[in-house]
Amino acid sequence: MALEDAKNQVDQAFTRETLRGTSFENAFGGAPSFLRRRYTKDLAGVDVAVTGIPFDQSVTNRPGCRFGPRAIREASTLQPYDPPYGWGFDPLGDFSVVDYGDMAFDYAKISAFPAAVTAHVRQILNAGAASLTLGGDHFITLPILRAYAEKYGPVALLQFDAHSDSWVDDDAERIDHGTFVYKAVQEGLILPEKSVAVGIRTVNPDTLGVHIIDAPEVHRIGPSAVAGKVREIIGDTPCYLTFDIDGLDPAYAPGTGTPVWGGLSTAQAAVILREIAGLNLLGGDVVEVSPPYDTTGATAVAGAHVAMEILCLWAWTRRK
Repeated sequence: MALEDAKNQVDQAFTRETLRGTSFENAFGGAPSFLRRRYTKDLAGVDVAVTGIPFDQSVTNRPGCRFGPRAIREASTLQPYDPPYGWGFDPLGDFSVVDYGDMAFDYAKISAFPAAVTAHVRQILNAGAASLTLGGDHFITLPILRAYAEKYGPVALLQFDAHSDSWVDDDAERIDHGTFVYKAVQEGLILPEKSVAVGIRTVNPDTLGVHIIDAPEVHRIGPSAVAGKVREIIGDTPCYLTFDIDGLDPAYAPGTGTPVWGGLSTAQAAVILREIAGLNLLGGDVVEVSPPYDTTGATAVAGAHVAMEILCLWAWTRRK
């Protein structure tokens, strides 16, 4: 393929013939699947299934991240022309990646939502694929982790976030984006001693044993040193990566529900993500992108790039 193929390629979300390879469809046209991957529910031979979970009914401040998957997909249309810069390989050429579409659920039956998420991700994992999820608010990570723990046992959690999300919540019926870590620890889904939260800058005295590399420390020691600490803590433990976009400073990601100043820059996040290559990453998600507050589209662009980095991290240890 070459750039001149743009004059012939259109709606690659439906018309592309293979699951691998770059795409030169005009960024401003066509159906916006993630990275112009094919929309399909057929997971035969698929390595990674990208899926959206457009849920924001557990937010504590500004809503709108139910529109996050759509915005991230649209922003990602700028990326599939070339291999991702700085990685030295092409995950879209080396692996079969599809857009599995959004999860269907009854928005008026919230009590049924957690089990529906777990079943949705379980279906992906049982087909032999990894999941890369576009949120949606941060509650979705809890039922996703339940599916991963069913298959792999407790995992290390690598969390990028302004908030620890480990506030006490012993009510099984509550659905809250600020307590998913607490419940994941209580349910034995994650290994706190092998888990790390990066970018924290809100007070919560009890982090439940999860290692904290707060935002001031990131600024003080630099992103390369942060990546080194993350690798040292997690080691070769199978891990899951969740990236709350409010881990970034509002200057770089204003379109989110609970912005907090003093956060990571996109440049810092990019260095950390690339320098943790080699972790045994099982899957990941990008959450809390809220397009109504994202007037320039910068937050969706950041979310799309983070999702690509997660894909690269997953692929890094699986290259032939």
